[in-house]
Amino acid sequence: MRVKGRIPIDKSQIRRILVRGTNWIGDVVMSLPSLEAVRGNFPGRKISVLAKPWVAPLYENHPVVDEVIHYHRATWSPRDLAEMIRTARRLRRQNFDLAVLFQNAFEAALLAFLAGIRYRVGYNTDARGFLLSHSVPRDPEVMKQHQVEYYLSILRPMGWEAPAKDPVLHVAPKDQETIEKLLAPHGISGHDILLGLSPGATYGPAKRWPVERFAVIGDWAAERWGAKVILMGSAAEKELCGALSQNMKQKPLDLSGMTTLGEAMALIRRCKFFVCNDSGLMHAAAALHVPTVAIFGSTDAGATGPRGKYAKTVREPAECSPCLEPECRFGHYRCMLNIAPERVWEELEGLRRKVATEERPTCSGA
Repeated sequence: MRVKGRIPIDKSQIRRILVRGTNWIGDVVMSLPSLEAVRGNFPGRKISVLAKPWVAPLYENHPVVDEVIHYHRATWSPRDLAEMIRTARRLRRQNFDLAVLFQNAFEAALLAFLAGIRYRVGYNTDARGFLLSHSVPRDPEVMKQHQVEYYLSILRPMGWEAPAKDPVLHVAPKDQETIEKLLAPHGISGHDILLGLSPGATYGPAKRWPVERFAVIGDWAAERWGAKVILMGSAAEKELCGALSQNMKQKPLDLSGMTTLGEAMALIRRCKFFVCNDSGLMHAAAALHVPTVAIFGSTDAGATGPRGKYAKTVREPAECSPCLEPECRFGHYRCMLNIAPERVWEELEGLRRKVATEERPTCSGA
């Protein structure tokens, strides 16, 4: 793959690096190996990540990140344009030498350009190639890769080392302490088998396995393993988690909408097992080395599936899947309804046997 670049980059001249982070939890997690590769290519330099506030906690405890800059612009309204200009001025004062743009938007390149950053590296998407000093072609072969490799492929054409690896998340000790205090009144200790269930998915109902089937998994874990079950989700998914709880015979602890993102990461890490749809929390669980079963229907596990030794995906073939649509065009969600609870339970049992014979790795910050 040939990079269109007007000026060779002398690594020895790079002192300060700006990374434009992605905007969604799953994308942030899948881009972490690339972020670590930036550090590997530029040891000892300062790395700042520009990120939206709702994903900033994923970066703030990462050991390769020196600074997280919150970026609040959400629309092209006059007020938000003023925010972009203020941010560009702030970045200009920091005298960044290099910008690596993991976000594909035109705005990301424009902001780096307005900030006066000499070297600006990213994919040539959204007609932004003229704003980049080094424009990486996003060809069809790149699009066939898993998203982890997709982000690494921004760096490799530059001649930079970008080894393939699975994402790893780091939990802040303060968030872990908060979760311990939250769980203690409910009689949950470190000796319990804690199963996390997350029935939500922000993209749309086509990504959601029925809550009645999640409930079956929760009841089986409680009855057969003696597990304690917690429900996780955003405030917007509280009704969904409430429906799941009502369908369970063994009542779970519903913590949906009750944690910050950092605390949610700490809560997931406390789980012995995690069952979810294709979602940001799925990627987080896999990156925290929590044994995870992820249920796929309308989306492509080959492109966005969880990466990790203890991550499994479940899907059943359907001629229309993956369609990548938020709602089923036929109205019956066959790709999800074809997946029986027994199939998911089988994967959970397999993971339980696996972790029983292996030492589970731990993540930094615990």
